[in-house]
Amino acid sequence: MKNLTLKQVLQKYSEGPQTGIFTDGGSRPNPGPGGWGVVRVANGEVVQQLYGSDPMTTNNRMEMTAIINALKSISVDEDVTIYADSQLCINTLTVWAKSWERNAWKKKGGEIKNLDLVQEAYALFQERPRTRFEWIAGHGGWLWNEYVDSLSAAWAREVL
Repeated sequence: MKNLTLKQVLQKYSEGPQTGIFTDGGSRPNPGPGGWGVVRVANGEVVQQLYGSDPMTTNNRMEMTAIINALKSISVDEDVTIYADSQLCINTLTVWAKSWERNAWKKKGGEIKNLDLVQEAYALFQERPRTRFEWIAGHGGWLWNEYVDSLSAAWAREVL
């Protein structure tokens, strides 16, 4: 499963939703060089893909960067589902950030990690009320999750 090319992913996998936006990010080692990727598909066809890298980062920063770029690609009145395999990022945006914002971006038990990215992603999410997030298991064999994993890993390798 590791280091498959995008072409190999398309040949190997077929399951999962065929419309939506899929995001992924990671670094190896963690922290270390990282990459992120976003793929938007409609009826099984790639409509858009975005990607990037960072020479020194963390998995969580790359996951949130992918989500930020996905949100930026959506118009404010668009009805879309973003699929991500990071429960941390999804819970941050859909559960915890509202109370953190209400409490001047503070939480019980310490600092909010990656606050800069959390604030940016939350603001974008609030501007797009018809956007839904859905968690999917990483490396669960869903075509577009595997695709975006390979995309983000390829860009992470670009900075090694």
